[in-house]
Amino acid sequence: MTSSGHRITIEPADGPVRVVRDGEPVARTDRALALRETGCRVRLYLPPEDVRTDLLVPSERHTYCPFKGTASYWSLPGRPDAVWAYPDPKPEVASIAGYFCFYDEDED
Repeated sequence: MTSSGHRITIEPADGPVRVVRDGEPVARTDRALALRETGCRVRLYLPPEDVRTDLLVPSERHTYCPFKGTASYWSLPGRPDAVWAYPDPKPEVASIAGYFCFYDEDED
């Protein structure tokens, strides 16, 4: 997707991804998507079935991106708004719908 110099690409991530918080495994997947966006670091989006959603607490926070849509947030114990997803993203980035993104994920 390209819009007035802004570009977003989404492709399968290289290798496995795991997320650990305070020694607790939160997610592990071989099916992450790498989202590359102009002016931003690469973000990895993980399928919900590979995330311990029982550890996520819905947040009141929502943000809007003109290129991706409205993001919803979740908190982890001791880490408010540490996870986000686009439940209904713009059509150009539909492949990340419902996938979770974590601040500071660890890659294997």
